[in-house]
Amino acid sequence: MKEYLKSYLASFKQIRIKNNIHLSLVYYLLIMMLLFTISRLGFYFFNKSLFPQIDLGRFLTIMIGGLKFDLSAILYTNLLFLTLYLIPQPFRYHKIFQSILKYIYYITNSIILAVNTSDFIYYRFTVRRTTFKIFGEFKNETNGFSLFLEFIIDYWYAVLFWIFLVALMIYLFKKVKTEKPIYKNHLFFYSSGLAMMLLMVYLTIGGLRGGFRHSTRPITLSNAGKYVESPNQMAIVLNTPFSVYRTIGKAALPNTKYFSSQKELNEIYNPVFQVKTDKDFKYNNVVILIMESFSREYFGFFNKHLDNGTYQGYTPFLDSLIQNGRTYWHTIANGRKSIDVLPSVLTSIPSVKTPFVLSYYSSNKLNSIASLLKKKGYHTSFFHGAPNGSMGLQSFVNLVGFDHYYGRTEYGLEKEWDGIWGVWDHDFLSYFAKTLSTFEEPFVSALFSVSSHHPYNLPAEFEGKFPEGKLPVHRTIGYSDYSLKQFFEEASNYSWYDSTLFVITADHASAQIGFPEYKTIKGYYSVPIIFYHPTDNLTGLEYDLAQQIDIMPSILSYLNYDESYISFGQDLFNGDKERFVINVLNDVYQLYMDDYLIQYNESEILSLYKFKVDSLFQHNLIGTMPEVEEKMLKKVQAFIQEYNYRMINDELTID
Repeated sequence: MKEYLKSYLASFKQIRIKNNIHLSLVYYLLIMMLLFTISRLGFYFFNKSLFPQIDLGRFLTIMIGGLKFDLSAILYTNLLFLTLYLIPQPFRYHKIFQSILKYIYYITNSIILAVNTSDFIYYRFTVRRTTFKIFGEFKNETNGFSLFLEFIIDYWYAVLFWIFLVALMIYLFKKVKTEKPIYKNHLFFYSSGLAMMLLMVYLTIGGLRGGFRHSTRPITLSNAGKYVESPNQMAIVLNTPFSVYRTIGKAALPNTKYFSSQKELNEIYNPVFQVKTDKDFKYNNVVILIMESFSREYFGFFNKHLDNGTYQGYTPFLDSLIQNGRTYWHTIANGRKSIDVLPSVLTSIPSVKTPFVLSYYSSNKLNSIASLLKKKGYHTSFFHGAPNGSMGLQSFVNLVGFDHYYGRTEYGLEKEWDGIWGVWDHDFLSYFAKTLSTFEEPFVSALFSVSSHHPYNLPAEFEGKFPEGKLPVHRTIGYSDYSLKQFFEEASNYSWYDSTLFVITADHASAQIGFPEYKTIKGYYSVPIIFYHPTDNLTGLEYDLAQQIDIMPSILSYLNYDESYISFGQDLFNGDKERFVINVLNDVYQLYMDDYLIQYNESEILSLYKFKVDSLFQHNLIGTMPEVEEKMLKKVQAFIQEYNYRMINDELTID
């Protein structure tokens, strides 16, 4: 054992890393990191004219940010190589086995370098990194080989760049030789090899995911938004292999065309808000509060009929606030995941089948409540008490125009951290109120809370202070509702409070469900949407439909915004238009209009319910009301056609 340990440690001092197989592996990965960095430089300089106004500081940020995506792509590509290399068996040092590993490395990495280099050229035609859908686009081509040869001839300089990368890879690979170490203790050899393998597996998982934190989701295309100033710059941060890997299994939208006449389509549904108003713009502040898992079920105000009329709910503060604000009886989320809510609320884009931030189209140009109000001189900010970068929220809000992000890093106090998700709500909401008071008015700011999340813990000082209820989530809903009350009391002491429009909703309905009517196709999406202004007569309960994608156009309408924009929702303050709600459950579109809900699978209506009276959805009326079905069919088809077309063609803004 001493001889083996001595040999192993001695390898750290040798430039050629002769006997340390694990350092050799790190070296091989670093080779690819270097080549991907060179490739990113190549991509930028080949397409420099498409990326104007990138200064040196931003370019360095992009280069550094891209390393995370490079590492993930390299690890995905080299999983077989890594697995074979780490097997703690003596045969891994055999010349034949080492030769096999070498050619696996050469072939797999040459392929991804070729894929990456091909986008030096192909990007000019698509203006986005190539994704997995390219295999579907070219699967019916019979002249693929001819096209490939033509590409090589026409773009020979890109081919030469790829050859240079491959040659450099082989040259650097050969600089290290891995030789069998001298050892006498077999137990130490196998135990140390197994320990190193487990360590490398752990590090590999972190590299693939883009981080080790509990709150970190595997990075995807939209995470590149953290490092850029405009969506097109995301292409420099990303690399093509990563874009391909992360879109495997993500369905591309079809270019559906139900209506041949644009006039007919626009008469049924048109997401272009062509604003005409002679009213003066109201420079009110806007504060949007997105509460984690705040299902409509938890509100006493909406559920007085439950428990034989004795139900009080777990949100006494919000129940009281509703009575001084504006809300709607049928308020529905456009998604079921936390990552669905920001596109819905802040940009009026619902998630259709695939969450927008995970889709092919996440690098599209968007208008948002922040980007639109910045035109009026608004200060823009977003607050989330989780570790910075959690769930990719920081990347998304940066991409859509929020200039300032406040997370756990900015908050800074470790003692007020819940140990899993983020800063306790009562602490972070107090910080939110204080920080808002430092901003120049007018401002638009959004906050996403964290505490009403599994495992439903409370700060020690609040244990036993809220009703336990029948579900674990109930006490944390009570705590977060109390935290909101404290926030409003504190905010009311600041001068900005009286001139602020507050909007309160949830990211999604909770998985913790107690009553049958919330275990339904409607109940799964039932969340609150509340508008409140301390000094304006914005009150009343409307027995009508509202959805999260209505929030942005409604805010803009309230402020008398006077420029055109794209919104897939509707203005809730305009009573002239027919209300609708749309979301997707198990790849089936659900459209609510008037008293009815249809489920549509893009070819036929599957069901029709009168949801206002059939709360448990027990009576499918399909085939009994043809006029209702025809009207709703046209609406959902018009929505799908507009949504798909604008996503595919990147027409989500008014240029």
